[in-house]
Amino acid sequence: MTPSARIVETEHTTVVLDDQAREALAVDHMALVSHIVRETMGRVPAHVSRDDLTSAGLTALVKAAQAYEAERGVPFTRYAASRIRGAILDELRGIDWASRSVRRRGRDLEAARSSLAAELGRAPEVHEVAARAGMSVADVENNDGDVARANVLSLQGSEVSFEEVLVSSTPEPGQLVEHRERLEYLVDAIAELPERMRVVVQEYFLAERPMAEIAETLGVTESRISQIRAEALVLLRDALNSALDPDLVAAHPRPQGCAAQRRSAYFAAVAARHATGRTQGRTAVAGIA
Repeated sequence: MTPSARIVETEHTTVVLDDQAREALAVDHMALVSHIVRETMGRVPAHVSRDDLTSAGLTALVKAAQAYEAERGVPFTRYAASRIRGAILDELRGIDWASRSVRRRGRDLEAARSSLAAELGRAPEVHEVAARAGMSVADVENNDGDVARANVLSLQGSEVSFEEVLVSSTPEPGQLVEHRERLEYLVDAIAELPERMRVVVQEYFLAERPMAEIAETLGVTESRISQIRAEALVLLRDALNSALDPDLVAAHPRPQGCAAQRRSAYFAAVAARHATGRTQGRTAVAGIA
């Protein structure tokens, strides 16, 4: 053991790390930061800065070494990894995951979908949206994926539940109440999704399974999974807005049609589940505030 990594044990067997040992812990585990950053970069849009994430991770590593209490019996690697991931998630919360061009194309695709839905009386296929927007099917799917990841940051993150990701680490009291309310509605909205949509959301965002695997499980094409995912995100967004920001919910092009009635029934089911959860007490988000 080198002098810089010296560990001193007291007569009470409490492990004490001196400053040199803590510095050595941080230096010896710098590769852990690189590993977690590399792991994270594989799930975020290309414009996210690797250097920014690395800087946040290294800062968290140093703080972890300073705060580490060996006598608690938790391996430093596990403790530091948790702190590093938390710092990287905080860094990601502060940036817009989708570039302006991705956002702009996303708005164009949304307009194309709405227009086609009104004309066809059903949700358009991906190839139909691509044709209307003048894009390739691959470009549409890639853009949808980037926007989905930007909009559902809370559903991403390695070894961190989406409930934890959604809640800011240092919220104001009013913000904490709002976050908790939105989180409760999101949990309810996911639970009330049609079965296939719910499976896609849970498997893609929570289990982080590739679309190809989900498609094989459900017996459909990857293109169909992409479409289901996009439809589910629209439903989730509208369900939350219908309860919390009604003015943001766009009117359905055919308010008397079956699709509009199903959407209204879904909103009502989410509201009813939320009311029941309030009455019975919450467990899904307990302790996260």
